[in-house]
Amino acid sequence: MNPHIEIHSTSVEETLEIGRILAAALSPGDVVGLVGGLGAGKTHLVKGIAAGLGVADERRVNSPTFVLVNEYDGKLHIFHVDAYRLSSIHEMEALGFEEMCLAGGVVFVEWADRVADAIGSGALWIDIEVTGDTQRRLTLRTTSVALAQRLAKTGLDRGR
Repeated sequence: MNPHIEIHSTSVEETLEIGRILAAALSPGDVVGLVGGLGAGKTHLVKGIAAGLGVADERRVNSPTFVLVNEYDGKLHIFHVDAYRLSSIHEMEALGFEEMCLAGGVVFVEWADRVADAIGSGALWIDIEVTGDTQRRLTLRTTSVALAQRLAKTGLDRGR
């Protein structure tokens, strides 16, 4: 696999579809760090992944900005963390991040760059850059060979 995968989205619907495709690459214990400014599409991507993982009502998938952690049930249990209001790795640990990682589900962390040391390099890092009104560039990277192989099977590395 390339050191990173770059994907372009031209709409919210396309970002949701990218998420649905990404869901096939995720396994219990995976951590996904999401990085991007306000309105970049981090939550939309999680909505798409949640749909791909069988969450019955993707409308329930919302940014956990004020509650810090939302949980959803699908083929895998999903922990959806928002680190925007966290100021240290210690606050991330106090949320039970390690326990989430060991619970056999998938953990998504929005604003992951704020707590990068807690997440580690073996995670799937997704940087979302706004390139236009509805256009986004998603850059995926991981140092995990197993995760990289699963990502390659989705076909997303062949571009969009």
